[in-house]
Amino acid sequence: MKLLHIDSSVLGDNSVSRQLTAEVVAEWRSNHAGTEVDYLDLAVSAPSHLDAHSLGFRAPAGTEFTERQRNENAVSEKLVSQFLAADVVVIGAPFYNFSIPSQLKAWIDRIAQVGRTFKYTEKGPVGLAGGKTVIVAITRGGIYSTSEGGQAMEHQESYLKVVLGFLGVTDVRFVRAEGLAMGEAPKAAALGAARAEISAVTGEAANQDVATLAA
Repeated sequence: MKLLHIDSSVLGDNSVSRQLTAEVVAEWRSNHAGTEVDYLDLAVSAPSHLDAHSLGFRAPAGTEFTERQRNENAVSEKLVSQFLAADVVVIGAPFYNFSIPSQLKAWIDRIAQVGRTFKYTEKGPVGLAGGKTVIVAITRGGIYSTSEGGQAMEHQESYLKVVLGFLGVTDVRFVRAEGLAMGEAPKAAALGAARAEISAVTGEAANQDVATLAA
């Protein structure tokens, strides 16, 4: 079984999402012996945002590329191949200005490739990256999940659920830590709740659908 561990927080050792993804990976490995882990730190080595030079993977076959475009295509190919090879993906996604970090969005833009992770048909788009489990560690300074107003302002978890589903990933599990900036007691309660969710989403019973991948 191959696990891809992705962090995107820019806060380094002060990041709660990094702390939670590390705990998710450790718990998964303890429940699934032999798991191979590949690590990607998007705060350190994020791909550039899409521009005219990095859109080559969407160009028609036979297109002539410049050296810069070939280099950008190599980045995209490496990232999409790494994603497709993973049986499990663990993503740290902190809440930045009501959405996800731009580094994580840049990674998504590189792996969302026609013919690789999705395709269009006469009946609409079809995801091609199914058969994997994605666990997302969501962190937020405030609380957004318990009210209609908060849910309307949240474009982090909702966006990731939609885009991963578009790529064909139907097994998406969230570990949430909310209210982290609302005082020590709410923060402690949020971390306690998140750790309970980690146990739930990484346990053998929760993963019967992917258990055969370890065989």
